[in-house]
Amino acid sequence: MSQQYDGHIFLASGFAAKYPEGGGNFSVPLQWALGLKRLGLNFTWLEIMPASDDAQRDNECMRIFDERLRKLDIPYALLFHREPQEQHDLGQFDFHGMSEAVFKGLLPGSTLLNLSYSIHPPLISLFERRIYCNLDPSEICYWMEKMEMGQSSHSEFCIVALNINSPECHLPVPPAGVKWNTFYPLVDTQFLLKCPRPAQNRITTVGQWYWNGYFEFEGGYRDLSKHAMLRPYMDIPSAVPEVEWELAMHMNHGDSEVERIQQFGWKHVFPHNVVSSPADYYRYIENSLAEFTPVKVDDLTRTGWISDRAAAYFALGRPVITESTGAEPYLPQESGFLWVKDRESAIEAARRVLGEWDILSNAARECAVEYFDSIKNLKKILGLNTAD
Repeated sequence: MSQQYDGHIFLASGFAAKYPEGGGNFSVPLQWALGLKRLGLNFTWLEIMPASDDAQRDNECMRIFDERLRKLDIPYALLFHREPQEQHDLGQFDFHGMSEAVFKGLLPGSTLLNLSYSIHPPLISLFERRIYCNLDPSEICYWMEKMEMGQSSHSEFCIVALNINSPECHLPVPPAGVKWNTFYPLVDTQFLLKCPRPAQNRITTVGQWYWNGYFEFEGGYRDLSKHAMLRPYMDIPSAVPEVEWELAMHMNHGDSEVERIQQFGWKHVFPHNVVSSPADYYRYIENSLAEFTPVKVDDLTRTGWISDRAAAYFALGRPVITESTGAEPYLPQESGFLWVKDRESAIEAARRVLGEWDILSNAARECAVEYFDSIKNLKKILGLNTAD
């Protein structure tokens, strides 16, 4: 498929190269890149990578990034920030994957898809069209009210918050000049295909057990960590023993939380052992019956947010048990999501997954193709002709 589009597209990320062990993390911009490739558009994955105090690790991160993108035939420019700071001055970068001269030659008439404010001034001013793509609506909108988060340097604003324009949504009023356009999480449904039911009844999720920081909401504070969010659901394994409940949660080896989780009947695996590459991440989901995870804060803010991880589960035909964020009106009635609010509803959802897996799996895949597919959302974001 080929689409006419004036100017080169830069897909900007600042979180993939520096953390190669996070297969799910890397998968987020990858799904955008695969969609741009499928559309036949001229694009470059633009990755900002700050130098750390470990030069050997930095070099290994860049080597892995290069290897992955070359294998997928995805053009890239990795800008290594020799002296990391908030400002992105072009003279402070070493160029990898593309020379500085070639990079500059692609800038006239260019479009920047800036994933979660990965590219900062003054570099951002070099792109003619600048689209802010907000992947974490509650936190970013919360901080936008208090500080500069890119609202002054972009021409367009897109957000994975389907319910943001509803009176039910409790996010702050956007700053002057910011008008949010919604889109669904992206997944390339020709790259990730529906898979047969796995041999084991394993329900999984992937993430960080701890999360630094709290979210202020209506005078109170919410701990955003899975450590806190899973607390009401901790004894679910004993209520549905037919399922193997597994958490691929990052924490330090030797953390006493591992033993505590296991005492409740959960199996714990370290993500770096099972999802350390995009391929491992997709394989892990393939071997899952479904996902179960509470959300950080969007159940309160009612943004209509859906995770990139859920989109990957759906593309592979895996239903998702999660808390409602207000996304239901923007999805088919049988979408593959099973919305829960407490322990009892989560137990009921798990039993439904066991008994109706084929129906839910088909619904999840159909939802991914119809709503989450990369090219459909990229066409909307870029303003391309949406007709097939």
